[in-house]
Amino acid sequence: MIYKDKNELQKKCAKIIEPDGNDVRILDEAKLKSDLIDDLIFTAVFSPDKATQEAACWLIRRTGAALGIMSASIQSLYEAMGREELKGFTVPAINLRGITYEAAQAVFRAAIKGKVGPVIFEIARSEIDYTKQRPVEYACAVIAAAIKTGYRGPIFLQGDHFQINAKKFAADAAKETQAVKNLIWEAIEAGFYNIDIDTSTLVDLTKASIKEQQKTNYSLAAELTTMIRDLEPEGITVSVGGEIGEVGGKNSTVEELQAYMEGYLEELKKMGESLKGISKISVQTGTTHGGVPLADGSVAKVKIDFEVLEKLSALARSKYGLAGAVQHGASTLPDEAFDRFPAVATAEIHLATGFQNIIYDHSSFPGDLKGKMYDYMKTEFKSERKEKDTEEQFIYKTRKKGFGPFKPEMWHLPADTLGKIGVQLEKQFSFLFDKLKMTNTQGLVEKYIKPVDVPLEIPAALK
Repeated sequence: MIYKDKNELQKKCAKIIEPDGNDVRILDEAKLKSDLIDDLIFTAVFSPDKATQEAACWLIRRTGAALGIMSASIQSLYEAMGREELKGFTVPAINLRGITYEAAQAVFRAAIKGKVGPVIFEIARSEIDYTKQRPVEYACAVIAAAIKTGYRGPIFLQGDHFQINAKKFAADAAKETQAVKNLIWEAIEAGFYNIDIDTSTLVDLTKASIKEQQKTNYSLAAELTTMIRDLEPEGITVSVGGEIGEVGGKNSTVEELQAYMEGYLEELKKMGESLKGISKISVQTGTTHGGVPLADGSVAKVKIDFEVLEKLSALARSKYGLAGAVQHGASTLPDEAFDRFPAVATAEIHLATGFQNIIYDHSSFPGDLKGKMYDYMKTEFKSERKEKDTEEQFIYKTRKKGFGPFKPEMWHLPADTLGKIGVQLEKQFSFLFDKLKMTNTQGLVEKYIKPVDVPLEIPAALK
């Protein structure tokens, strides 16, 4: 049910949950999980009335807090990894581009079964646009899924690739930088207490020295870090990530990591002696976002340079106290690759396209809807098709952009269809958690993460 005004919303909530100042009191948890939470998230996403959407979002976030489900920073756990108190596992960072409420439930079901500790839910700057999911909507979908599945504890929301567009930066550096600053502000307000700054697009390989090549990258990363420290809520240290090599480009080197970190720390020191820096560093080791599609639409096998990844992770920890290196573009790798990441002490791994492929390619996904979506892409994005692309290659590379325009149709697929897709997603999440050595790590979150309940003023529609 999607509520069109605050009166409908308040009537539905009666005797299940009720506002109590700036908090929520839960009156009937069983009905909340079985019925109301579905209505709240669909209202938050699809209500035609903005005030009602905002009210539903507030109710979801504060209801989550009442149940102990709060946004948290992974900073203290990563600091423990930097001290080498913790090792032997790789934290998964999962991008959910479509049917986010359903997909997040699959993550939580797999995590609960496997007693999995830290799992990051993330969305990139580009994904926010083409999936039509602003940070607060994404946060609410994840929190609602936690409520629905009975998960309790902190959740980790992350801004992935909050990236500077190189062409836009060249045209107007101040405007493009401000756009990323505005997004950081919006994300932190929505409870994203983990932010990956991606200024690696500004690395200039034509410069003579490696430090000169990285200068704009590390200088702007330091500036954005300072802004994040100004915005973070009291009692929370936002976990910030940096990046030294653009994914899909040349492989990163030890020298680049050193040049970036030396320059970054120098710049950060100028802005404040006690400012805390990044907690991890993203590197390039041979992957490409989404994988490389072949002529038939299948994905080419990629060879990751695990030796480089291991060296960079070790240096990041031993010299700079970081959790280690971060691997992007990994979800389409062959199954046998995933247990290598914890073996070489990779701190974090980003996973996205593989889950998108499960949704699109599932036997239960309606063929007529898929055809409609593909026809839309052939028309709307035909300018993006390269001359040598087969139709299969073109569709594979652009179908991620169907999640936004067709969000209503996908969220309203029959419950049986969504359920079957959810089962397949859950199976894949369980597989990955096992391979990444994340099973039975729940106690680490309880030991190292102390969530802070950040106040959230009740919206006018509920007063």
